[in-house]
Amino acid sequence: MNITKRIEAFAKLGKFLEQFKRTGIEKKNLSENEKYFDEFESQVNRAIHYNGWFTKDNVLFAFEEWSSLLTTENLTKWISEYPKEIVSPKIIGLIMAGNIPLVGFHDFLTVLMSGHSVIAKLSSNDKQFFPIIASFLKDVEPEFEGKITFTSDKLEGFDAVIATGSNNTARYFNHYFKGYPSIIRQNRNSVAVLTGNETEEELESLGEDIFRYFGLGCRSVSKLLVPRNYDFDNVFNAIYQFKDIVNHAKYANNYDYNKAVYLMSEFQIVENGFFMLKEDDSYGSPIATMFYEYYDDAEILKNKLVLDEEKIQCVVGNNNWIEGEVKFGDSQHPNLWEYADGVDTMEFLMNLT
Repeated sequence: MNITKRIEAFAKLGKFLEQFKRTGIEKKNLSENEKYFDEFESQVNRAIHYNGWFTKDNVLFAFEEWSSLLTTENLTKWISEYPKEIVSPKIIGLIMAGNIPLVGFHDFLTVLMSGHSVIAKLSSNDKQFFPIIASFLKDVEPEFEGKITFTSDKLEGFDAVIATGSNNTARYFNHYFKGYPSIIRQNRNSVAVLTGNETEEELESLGEDIFRYFGLGCRSVSKLLVPRNYDFDNVFNAIYQFKDIVNHAKYANNYDYNKAVYLMSEFQIVENGFFMLKEDDSYGSPIATMFYEYYDDAEILKNKLVLDEEKIQCVVGNNNWIEGEVKFGDSQHPNLWEYADGVDTMEFLMNLT
């Protein structure tokens, strides 16, 4: 199968996903709808029953993002940076996370776009949509038949592996897959750097970086870096629009639990009824909590961000704190050519021998 066919197949998937928007699900005149629309819509409506964090709004947000990325133009631009076709296709094992909807899709897409085959071990938290997507791709491009396999058993029969998990599971992955070419991903978090000069609109957009997917994504902002004596009322006022998040039972339970732990431990926190701020030098904060840390010198802060780059997924700000800085509100809108952990997955796959 040549690259043109692969691009066409995924572009058709993008067109199909365009029908599923947060503003409403609208069935269009697509030939694939007769077989796949009702099944896909049913899974959208049932997703929260399989995973309590997968609200309809968050699932549809993920589909909107992928539908905007899976265009002929985007796919062609992305793949054109890798001009060679692979000579010897391999079987790539994927171990996927399940913290947010379709979180493993970029790896899945990259393997297939590179010309390799995929055998994927899905997370139990996100296993409803991938089999439907695989069937869709095989129907629109029959040459995908035999190139996509899912397993619930021990991952075997692969030539290379891409595995995503926690810091603890990464140690296991590194040991288990030590004889194979691999990309092993572990915990990373995202941060926002504030100066005190942000506009109200920027801080409102920061709320999307914080609360989208309930803060469960590696691109979700989990820590603020702020100048000494920063006025947090600016943040609280801007994010008040997200107050209804506490009506979600799992989020509310985490908020109540973490607040109780902090109060019993006599930690100093600032909270507004649905969100807490706690001074802490760690990057990964619990659900409903945002850690913050003060800085006194901009150059020292920039050096800190570089030194800690292996802990950070992305930096949100408006002052060019680091190369690749993301604008407020854009942390959940990566391009196809923006890779998790800064590791070029497509280059890794193209260079397998």
